[in-house]
Amino acid sequence: MYSMAMSGSLGARAPEIWQCAHAREPARAHRRCHPTKICCTVATQEEVRTSVKRNANFAKLQAGYLFPEIAKRRREHQEANPDAKIISLGIGDTTEPIPQVIADAMAAAASGMATREGYSGYGAEQGKGVLREAICNKLYNGLNLKPSDIFVSDGSKCDIGRLQMMLGSSPRVAVQDPSYPVYVDTSVIMGMTGDYDQEATSFSNVQYMPCTPDNGFFPDLSLAGKSDVIFFCSPNNPTGAAATRAQLTSLVEAARKNGSLIVYDAAYALYIEDDDCPKSIFEIPGADEVAMETCSFSKYAGFTGVRLGWTVVPAALKFADGTPVQQDFNRIMTTTFNGASVISQAGGLACMEPKGYEAMLDLVSYYKGNATILRQTFLDMGFKVYGGQNAPYVWVGFPGKPSWDVFADILHKCNIVTTPGSGFGPAGEGFVRASAFGHREDILEAVERFKKAYGS
Repeated sequence: MYSMAMSGSLGARAPEIWQCAHAREPARAHRRCHPTKICCTVATQEEVRTSVKRNANFAKLQAGYLFPEIAKRRREHQEANPDAKIISLGIGDTTEPIPQVIADAMAAAASGMATREGYSGYGAEQGKGVLREAICNKLYNGLNLKPSDIFVSDGSKCDIGRLQMMLGSSPRVAVQDPSYPVYVDTSVIMGMTGDYDQEATSFSNVQYMPCTPDNGFFPDLSLAGKSDVIFFCSPNNPTGAAATRAQLTSLVEAARKNGSLIVYDAAYALYIEDDDCPKSIFEIPGADEVAMETCSFSKYAGFTGVRLGWTVVPAALKFADGTPVQQDFNRIMTTTFNGASVISQAGGLACMEPKGYEAMLDLVSYYKGNATILRQTFLDMGFKVYGGQNAPYVWVGFPGKPSWDVFADILHKCNIVTTPGSGFGPAGEGFVRASAFGHREDILEAVERFKKAYGS
């Protein structure tokens, strides 16, 4: 690339010792060569794009997904306050170790993979038969369900995405408001919704069913109208409200009347302590013909990082043309999923055995204790407080104040991360959610900070 001009002695500076080869080429996009230094040519490159059009539905989504946005603001606060000890009561991530009896089962499965006898490759996409049977017998005993109705997966969130893929873009959707953001965001991505209305802070073509203190956090089901799909979570994330037997009966009756499909999220069912609040939608007669239920080991056994859940699709549930929903969900699972980790499934099986189940309930009890502490603290300070009894979330009202402003104020004054209620839907404005997932010592320190900043 470079040639030496041999004019003059090496001791004297030659008029031009090195000549850039590019100088003899068209002078497009190269730097002027220094007479005594090697130069680097920088070519101008045109931006290369594919001809693939972006899924227009992504442009409808607002900013980032709620919890990564919270994480971003936490990082910014930490950078600005490097000595601050931040306590997170925001994202509902478990903190306590997986019970030893459950961890031991996974460790044994992992060690077994190093032997010919214990090695396992691809398994059934629907999950190990023994685990499907254990879940069915332990959690759905007497509810007229079969192990073949249970589809083991890597978690409820993933299954919600899969069932949305199964349903396609045409169904009309109704959601509790506020509710877990995944229900609406996946509906947007699939093309089920219209555009986002900045003034209404909601998407068109989605039926938002407000759940507020005025209606006991159970919606007016007439608002669902002729919606094809109703997303319903009990105990509700974020309000912590658990629906009663009578309320769920009215939900099932409405679905049967209107031909709707209920997608029932039971991720926090084991936190229910009220006997009048069912732990499964299938405790309601007729639900098996209009509902599917998704659940997870995440908040029961600390499997947020292990990843294991399941979805129940009863054989009696059918589409309008008579096709069993189970048939199509099975096709989705076998097409897009290779089955949950055999190591995770070993842990799930241990959860369903007597010692593992008892240890799992102890873990749930620990987090419920945290919820009780948080709930009582806010009540003592004079706040309107909901949840925290049948759920690991405490829903705290700050009337007249934008949720993100309250989030920022708590972070600034207390170095505590909460979750702004408006991130769960329009009816969440004026609330924040405090998660009970945390070390007890952090919960105790957090309440002292709350008292100092907001106590009278």
